Amino acid sequence: MSDPTAAHLPPQAAPALPFDAAPGHPAPQPRESVPSAEALAGLAEALAAHRAGGITQAEALYRGVLAEAPRFPQAMHLLGILLTETARPQEAAALLRQAIALRPGHADTATALARACADCGELPEAIALVEDVLATRPRDVGLRLALAQLQARAGDPRAAVATARQAVGLAPDDPRARAALACHLVAAGQPEAALVEAEAGLARRGDMADAWLARGVALRALGRAPEAVAALDRAANLAPDQAPILLAMANARADSGDTATALDLLRQAIARATPPPAALPARTPGTPPPGLAEAYASLGAVLTAEARLPEAVTACTAAIEAAPGYAPAYWNRAIARLLAGDLEGGFEDAEWRKRHPRFAPDFAALATAPGARPEWQGEPLQGRHLLVHAGQGMGDTIMFARYLAPLPTRAATEGGARVTLACAASLIPLLASHGIAAVPRAEGLPPHDLWIDQMSLPRLLPPPAGGFEPIPRAQGYLAADPDRIATWRREIGLGVRIGVVWAGNPAHANDRHRSLPQGAAARLLRPLHRLAAAVPRLRLVALQHGPRHAELAPLGIPDLSAGLTDWSETAALISALDLVITVDTAVAHLAGALGRPAWVMLPHAPDWRWQLARTDSPWYASLRLFRQAVPNDWDSVVRAAAAALRARYAPRDPGHP
Repeated sequence: MSDPTAAHLPPQAAPALPFDAAPGHPAPQPRESVPSAEALAGLAEALAAHRAGGITQAEALYRGVLAEAPRFPQAMHLLGILLTETARPQEAAALLRQAIALRPGHADTATALARACADCGELPEAIALVEDVLATRPRDVGLRLALAQLQARAGDPRAAVATARQAVGLAPDDPRARAALACHLVAAGQPEAALVEAEAGLARRGDMADAWLARGVALRALGRAPEAVAALDRAANLAPDQAPILLAMANARADSGDTATALDLLRQAIARATPPPAALPARTPGTPPPGLAEAYASLGAVLTAEARLPEAVTACTAAIEAAPGYAPAYWNRAIARLLAGDLEGGFEDAEWRKRHPRFAPDFAALATAPGARPEWQGEPLQGRHLLVHAGQGMGDTIMFARYLAPLPTRAATEGGARVTLACAASLIPLLASHGIAAVPRAEGLPPHDLWIDQMSLPRLLPPPAGGFEPIPRAQGYLAADPDRIATWRREIGLGVRIGVVWAGNPAHANDRHRSLPQGAAARLLRPLHRLAAAVPRLRLVALQHGPRHAELAPLGIPDLSAGLTDWSETAALISALDLVITVDTAVAHLAGALGRPAWVMLPHAPDWRWQLARTDSPWYASLRLFRQAVPNDWDSVVRAAAAALRARYAPRDPGHP
């Protein structure tokens, strides 16, 4: 889901005549010819039409003035604003750069150019322009908030928070600044602090829609869905039909599973954010439509959750067309493409995660780490040290470990190069046993010459024959210690050994959808327990690790989690089993990587790697997939797994009814 607080430059007031002298008596301008009285009069007429909403007439008049006075920067400035308003930012930026060349340092033109650059996706230039203007206007709160918004769009939420704090420092009683800071704090992963700022803004002005919007966004990030919806409803009552509020309401509804309402709200947001083709937006002349890219990107995410993948890709593409540099739109499109099986296009789009506000801080840390060097693009290593960054979760690290196998051999043939994986410490013993040199990511990154994120490896490691083969080694590429496997088999005892996992890491963003509901695991898994009780040779054991490992105690299923000290031990236990039945967790990936049979119970809207409609996995040949037919229907999934288990094992037992 894209972030409803994603930024745009603040509304620009209706353009005024940017002259020091009255029309007809212009002050001399450096580097440009002095406009004639006719040109000044034409510009005044164009501006009047512009303010009145006569876009076609105003554009024709601006162009007529420039035909007569081609070095007239004021006309370039105003036409550039009009072109930005009417979704032609590339043309606007080119024109505004000419105006800046004629009037270096002109703050209003630089601000207009920054807006056009932002709409083109040229965020570094936009940021530099705003910073230059702020050097001359250090107490301009609105411009400082604009800079924070641009920094957020560029994938630097921490910089956005720092800049927004400066704005609050300049105007501590300005609820607008407090609301903006709250939104940036949410994006930076600080929802508690965001809620404090939003409520501080409301204490100063309780009828400010933006402050209620910020409060709702913060509450949504804290998982307090009913309160979030109430706050956003209050914002909507204060500012009906505003696109950013509709967008936030849609995201909150989608979080709660009400995708039908979310889709309706998102389409309303898109309608409000789309400028009329031949008129200025009704709100404020000079204001670019807010939230259009964000709304389309969120629409793509909700359509993906509904498994309407072609529509999702179309929506995300529309977001990219509205804002070519908007990274969440590329990421959302990547997920839709990967889920649809378009791995080449999906991995290409996924490169934009490096600019996504949620993920960018990790990549910024790579770029600023001691001894950091450029990102590897697949060139010969030639004796250099390559750091592979495991930037995703445990399951992703295991899944993408298949791409590490050829790297040491390649490094050895390229002048003794070295390859090191930075990952979670608990994975290191397992990976080290396969010749993968690894260091704990949490302890800091070692000096290196080049780096690459694991998820980028499929694009850079094609098969020897060429082409794109993103899924090598689906038959299993890891193995456990045989001695530890034998020890686990003795501990479990004879019979058909079946391990069960019912919940993932609760910190995972989608855990409430992928895990069995808290407190309901024993009830939901009772069909498996009844079957095991009826078939004496079936032995259920719990592999569950973490805070939910004790939930099956009422069923009397043995709990082996105390012995799972790291992932190499978990690998040995999985290898000692005949079958693993699990929800979508790292255990599923590990079983597949080991080539061990596993049945994976999936939600209605699964993670991208499981794709749709299929019962097998192209990533792991030993896995079988059981899917929810409708959202949240775990009962039918568990019953289907129990029926499959009975079909496999019960007929062999003559005593089974």
